Amino acid sequence: KVVTIVKSKKFRDHHGKVLLEGQRLIKDALDAGAVLQTLFFSTVGQLKELPEAKLKRASLVKVKFEDIKIWSDLVTPQGLMGIFSKPNHAKMSYPVAQLTSSLPLLLICDNIRDPGNLGTILRSAAGAGCEKVLLTKGCVDPWEPKVLRAGMGAHFRLPIVANLDWESVPNNLPAGIQVCVADNKEPGIQAEAASVPRGGAGAGSAPGSPKAPVKSKSKAAPEQEDEESVADVCIPELAVQYYYEDWTQTPVAVVIGGETHGVSPDAVHLAASTGGRRLVIPVVPGVDSLNSAIAAGIVLFEAKRQLLQRHKQEDERQKFPVAG
Repeated sequence: KVVTIVKSKKFRDHHGKVLLEGQRLIKDALDAGAVLQTLFFSTVGQLKELPEAKLKRASLVKVKFEDIKIWSDLVTPQGLMGIFSKPNHAKMSYPVAQLTSSLPLLLICDNIRDPGNLGTILRSAAGAGCEKVLLTKGCVDPWEPKVLRAGMGAHFRLPIVANLDWESVPNNLPAGIQVCVADNKEPGIQAEAASVPRGGAGAGSAPGSPKAPVKSKSKAAPEQEDEESVADVCIPELAVQYYYEDWTQTPVAVVIGGETHGVSPDAVHLAASTGGRRLVIPVVPGVDSLNSAIAAGIVLFEAKRQLLQRHKQEDERQKFPVAG
């Protein structure tokens, strides 16, 4: 049963269970209010570091460490594994420090399929103080063990809403939000049907004017146009600018595209409907696009810098109002 939960998303979804491994992750989950069903441990001493009251309702099963080594996909298992009810973000109690540091900043993950990348992105989102993370259909399951490990407890620090289709994404965003997409398009380069090649979720060289709009007309001759080319024309134009220029309206959401195709046409349409922009991380010409997790970290922490600076300026204006 333990191995099945680890390896099968279908089983996790059908039975509403997830597997957490290691003392830190299990403690974070318990502190956030996740419901522990069964805890496997190899030594009694491992239980002392966990909140005793939260363990009373669970089944505690002492097993041989050799068994846990067989079940675990870790190189060095800690001898502690817990089966939890699949957490509901609406019922979680997130850390006070996280809530007080939260910013009007959201993250939308668009087809992030690499578990390590998604976990790292979630960790960056928690570190930057994101209010919420939305995962569209096509993203890897956030409750996959590799994502959990790379997330380092981020799953229990901020709301993560998974498996959303693009029609329902706006329902999970605050009113008046501006959606921006991290992109590696050079200003003036024509948009591709698959959006961003080679998945640089936010990087690319960007010589010339950063404010130039992206052209969305297809290069194909009329007789060569097919459905894909028609779709090309339908992709709306967005203003393009460097990520370090001011773009943080309040609130703001950032879309990070996947490793293969980058931001999808759906993401661009959503951004266009909110007056959003493409954000370019300039890299040295000839260098391939950045890893999506790296790009997410750069853009999110720049957003944090801009938002905190704006809040500081507003505070100073309130303290020292300019005489009319």
